[in-house]
Amino acid sequence: MSDQDISSNANSRVLKTYQEARLQNLENLRKLVVDAAATILQEEGPEAVTVRKVSQKMGCSTKIIYNLFVNKEGLAQQLYLDGCKLLAYELERTPQAADPAQHLQNLGEAFWQFGQRYSSYYKLMFGGAFADFKPDEESLNGTVTAMRQLLTVISNAQQQGLIPGQYDTELVIRVFWASLHGVIHLYMGGHLGDVQSAHAVYRQTLSLIVSSLLPDKA
Repeated sequence: MSDQDISSNANSRVLKTYQEARLQNLENLRKLVVDAAATILQEEGPEAVTVRKVSQKMGCSTKIIYNLFVNKEGLAQQLYLDGCKLLAYELERTPQAADPAQHLQNLGEAFWQFGQRYSSYYKLMFGGAFADFKPDEESLNGTVTAMRQLLTVISNAQQQGLIPGQYDTELVIRVFWASLHGVIHLYMGGHLGDVQSAHAVYRQTLSLIVSSLLPDKA
């Protein structure tokens, strides 16, 4: 290596203070802990996610987990935000459709698939799986961000006059979302039979909601 290369590498180095390096290491450690908790969440369900179990999986003391997240609820918040990212990804990769009614159908189906594929995250985020955890403002904002695809479709349909203007956009989204949640919760509670039967009820509910919002497109 030439002196010029050595000089160039030296000049390109980004020097960090001890505090910056420590914060970066802590952030990396937090991510590893969340990854371990997420693995337990997906493999064993929300009830299995405890500080002790996460510390055992990490091979560290519970004190380290508490120092990083204060309590189990702090860890649950990070898992919630991870769930928001997964939901956003599922909705963003939903097939686009020029017809808003079909697009809403596609988004509704993607939401069902999220509940099936990531049932433990769904129970954490929307099913009260962690009794002492209540989403804070950051977590709720994460949910809103995840659902922006739905907001966009409904807002555009309203602007085009396809959804009656007297309906408040936020109210429309809540009705749409709450109705779908209701079916999923009933299924998870064992009230709708097997997954095929529950999915049939879900699809019919979704179809009725879409047709009521966009009667000319049904």
